[in-house]
Amino acid sequence: MYKIAKKDLSALFRMIAAQQELYLPVRSAGQVNYHVWSEEAEVDLDTLKSVKSPKDAFFPQSENLYSVQREGKKLTVCPEGLQDKDFVVFGMKACDVQGVKVLDRVFLADPVDTYYAARRQHGTIVALACHEPEESCFCKVFGIDCAEPAADVATWMVEDDLYWKPLTKKGETLTAAVSELLVEAGEAGEQKVEEEKTAIRAIVERLPYSHLSLEGWNGDNLNERFNSQLWEELYKPCLACGTCTFVCPTCQCYDIKDYDTGHGVQRYRCWDSCMYSDFTMMAHGNNRNSQMQRFRQRFMHKLVYFPANNDGMYSCVGCGRCVEKCPASLNIVKVIKKFGEADKVKEDGGDQA
Repeated sequence: MYKIAKKDLSALFRMIAAQQELYLPVRSAGQVNYHVWSEEAEVDLDTLKSVKSPKDAFFPQSENLYSVQREGKKLTVCPEGLQDKDFVVFGMKACDVQGVKVLDRVFLADPVDTYYAARRQHGTIVALACHEPEESCFCKVFGIDCAEPAADVATWMVEDDLYWKPLTKKGETLTAAVSELLVEAGEAGEQKVEEEKTAIRAIVERLPYSHLSLEGWNGDNLNERFNSQLWEELYKPCLACGTCTFVCPTCQCYDIKDYDTGHGVQRYRCWDSCMYSDFTMMAHGNNRNSQMQRFRQRFMHKLVYFPANNDGMYSCVGCGRCVEKCPASLNIVKVIKKFGEADKVKEDGGDQA
């Protein structure tokens, strides 16, 4: 394990950026999101969560796929080049790292999404442990330890130092590239990190959502959950704004569109939302034609369909962004708790909701 003084982090960022592109949380217009580092950037490692997740680095909100150039009657198809340069995403939290692993299950399964695969191949993730998890956090519910993020490099901010631990081959390569700025943490440093982990986990234990029960959320209860009348009650405040899907680290829905450049067509893909009425709209219409059905689809996918098809891995990481951002105070926590209450009533012999 290594360490670097907090006051020297600018030098670390400068050294990384001199070798490859560096993304990290930057404060701009009062909000913190991941952007490419520059000397002028106001880096913010103290804010626990960026507004959007850093999945943007691997699955951009909008990206070109190919262009078609027209010259008279001749059409030329020009595919967009794949990511071919290394880059680093610095400061990702454990929940967001797990979000990338969820995306891996989607985009790296056959048929492999080559655009995503190229970014994963060239990207190195430096994760930062959560110093003070917030009330909206519930990553522990999904087996995530925010005190010890599993990435290429794990880091901890303790007092005036950043402690640095490479975990993968990519992490070792990056560590070697910045080694002149790092010093051995020593036994005393490792003890400080262990104390920091203990303190973080103690906070997690006291958070209001850390002990949510996922009992009943699996493929075995698909029909029971799908046909529950609770959906009719839960969905009604939903505004169908899509905010929950755009801040979510694991949502992977996208649309493909064409832009007429005047001398050809630019085909691109951009994030979409299963909460929108025109999502997957086709000539015959849409197979989910009510907001209740769309609302149900979002949570059934995260809590039933995805784990049933991915060895029990849930498509939620407990980051709490939807808890914070939903204008109607609807979120996955409320859904889990409501079904849990109904299950308890059923067990106690009462009427089933």
